[in-house]
Amino acid sequence: MERVVILSGAGLSAEQGLGTFRDKDGLWTRYDLEEVATPQGFARNPALVHGFYNARRANMRGAVPGDAHRALARLSTHGGVTLVTQNVDDLLERAGARNVIHMHGELSQALCHACGHRWQAPDEMSPEDLCPACAKPATRPDVVWFGEIPYHMDRIEDALAAADLFVSIGTSGTVYPAAGFVDMARHVGARTVELTLEPSGAIFDDVRPGPASETVPAWVEEVLSHGLGKGRR
Repeated sequence: MERVVILSGAGLSAEQGLGTFRDKDGLWTRYDLEEVATPQGFARNPALVHGFYNARRANMRGAVPGDAHRALARLSTHGGVTLVTQNVDDLLERAGARNVIHMHGELSQALCHACGHRWQAPDEMSPEDLCPACAKPATRPDVVWFGEIPYHMDRIEDALAAADLFVSIGTSGTVYPAAGFVDMARHVGARTVELTLEPSGAIFDDVRPGPASETVPAWVEEVLSHGLGKGRR
């Protein structure tokens, strides 16, 4: 059975109205990243940070999975497929995807930065919220901020080390460690494919530009018609 690792980024969900960070109208142009996406910003003004993520959570609830999410969910039902996402939304899961690895956390989860307990986030979070485990007012969104270590790196690296095929979908390829995944895959002889609106410039065996709603379903249909990939290079 072929082993496929798929990395998805903001471009996977952009057409569903969940804004990307790096495009000209992206979130970085409207918010100071240091204030809303770093531990230091949260320490300075937790109310501002909670407000930012409350708005993102509401935006996520109003979105629906697109054709790309549904195609990946269909592919995930086949053995040997590992879905890794940089996105903090739940559209892959709502599309029916199995065993999604959220390396940057999930908007739908809350985290206590005092005791490490995790639970389902309410629609609205505030600095006064108490952790249900330790009762301290130390709740934060369970997302990975800049300067923090992404989640599940051991699982991701193990999957890459065994991959026959690596596919990058809708990610700029500029933020590490995810930017290094294609090199890790190439190092073990895996074929590499990039599906993205704007090619990252990294070295891939196959680059298919275009919106995720078009490139991803077409690629998944091709893969399922001919078997999961074509093995190592």
